[in-house]
Amino acid sequence: MAKKDDDINYIWKDKKRILGLPISFTRYAMNDDRLFYSKGLFTTEEKEIMLYRVRDISLKLTLFQKLFGVGSIHLYSSDTDLKNFEIRNIKNPRKVKELIHRQVELKKEEKGINITEFIDDGPAVPHHGAPKK
Repeated sequence: MAKKDDDINYIWKDKKRILGLPISFTRYAMNDDRLFYSKGLFTTEEKEIMLYRVRDISLKLTLFQKLFGVGSIHLYSSDTDLKNFEIRNIKNPRKVKELIHRQVELKKEEKGINITEFIDDGPAVPHHGAPKK
């Protein structure tokens, strides 16, 4: 995330919070098609995930997170660099999770990506017509 925030129209931005306060050097942001992650003070690491690559989203609220009004969102993606990514200790985690979910679905729909889920119920058995008597 460059300092030129006016170049990107963010839908959401927040920092990782410590004891509920945004005093860390880990920042998260989302625009209409990407989720951004930036970490560090002297050396900054920046990464991003294309939203259409997100496969699953989950929410985690520990007791301490509940006490400080924060939570963590875990994203599973097909991204090669950030397959399992956690947005840690952010405020309004349920609202952010829903915002990410809606934006992910919108991007998948725009790109015509149809995700089919498979249930593993054992080895595949070839079907060759009706059984013989």
